[in-house]
Amino acid sequence: MQTDLSVVNVIKKFQDFTAVDSVSFDVEKGRFFSILGPSGCGKTTLLRMISGFFEPTGGTIEIKGKNMAGIPPNKRPVNLIFQNLALFPMMNVGQNIAFGLERQNEKRSVIKRKTGKMLERVGLPGFENKKVDQLSGGQKQRVAIARSLILDPTVLLLDEPLGALDLKLREQMKIELKTLQTQVGTTFVYITHDQSEALVMSDHVAVMNEGKFEQVDTPRNLYAKPLTPFVARFVGENNQWSAKITGIEDTQDERVAMIKTPEGNVFKTIFRENLNTGDDIDLFLRPESLLLEPDPSIETLNRFNIIVKSILFDGANSRILALLPESDREIQISLPQTRQFDHIQPGDKIESGWSPESGITFPREKVVP
Repeated sequence: MQTDLSVVNVIKKFQDFTAVDSVSFDVEKGRFFSILGPSGCGKTTLLRMISGFFEPTGGTIEIKGKNMAGIPPNKRPVNLIFQNLALFPMMNVGQNIAFGLERQNEKRSVIKRKTGKMLERVGLPGFENKKVDQLSGGQKQRVAIARSLILDPTVLLLDEPLGALDLKLREQMKIELKTLQTQVGTTFVYITHDQSEALVMSDHVAVMNEGKFEQVDTPRNLYAKPLTPFVARFVGENNQWSAKITGIEDTQDERVAMIKTPEGNVFKTIFRENLNTGDDIDLFLRPESLLLEPDPSIETLNRFNIIVKSILFDGANSRILALLPESDREIQISLPQTRQFDHIQPGDKIESGWSPESGITFPREKVVP
């Protein structure tokens, strides 16, 4: 598979501050690659280096095998879409899309043909003469993408383009963007702080933290097999326990740790890290991996009591906020949308449980004073 973008050991320093710290990754042709991280982690700086607005302090950036060192933004085979879209309000849709071709002194007949074809590709046929202020937020988004794609970039860079949209439109546009990218086949590099955007749309996601990539993987693996505590916390929701390993059982297929929490709960969990008896660990459990009032006949489950604090109703994403008895530790448990749990009310003391396979464990993080 051809590589459209290759970033090797790229560093960006602003005086004594290192914004991007030895980042490397490849993006294959036609892939949707996202960089996910909190504000200030360096993802926008990285995107601006790829687009040519910042020069790297170190490392190399190659697009289609060509080193981009010293090549200005307007000479690079990329286009960049910002959150504000930057459409020209005094121009109609067709003029906005054709702007790049006009600057290249393309023939009028070619411009008209390419503009019409591009509008069809983004699902807006016949919109040439509409004014920008007549468009919905989603339609403006598609016009901005069409204006970028008409110049046939090798890579389309998107800097949090859905951030200014309302929640419902943002959910709709996630699906539309992925569908559009699949149809046009252009390589997308997308940055966001919204994990849902990254997981839904991407072929691969890089989770960035403090200038470095913590993990580059498929959305499924990031969620199910996080490699660091930061990824476990940042991607999806998690309940976190501190615990100590009190014993280890080695079988032919897996290692099982007996652990004890500060609240006195004793659990079993399968783990893959190089841990030993006596080690302090952090245990992560997804809200959906915790069961409510589990079947008493399932002997392998870890079981513990909870006190229901409140019901957080959110349709299919509804949850129970609970406390551990004699503790101020809060945990969240997904509430299945079946009538069997309608009887649960705040203040109830009930049993919860989880399978040893569901636990995600890491050595305890040391707190830097």
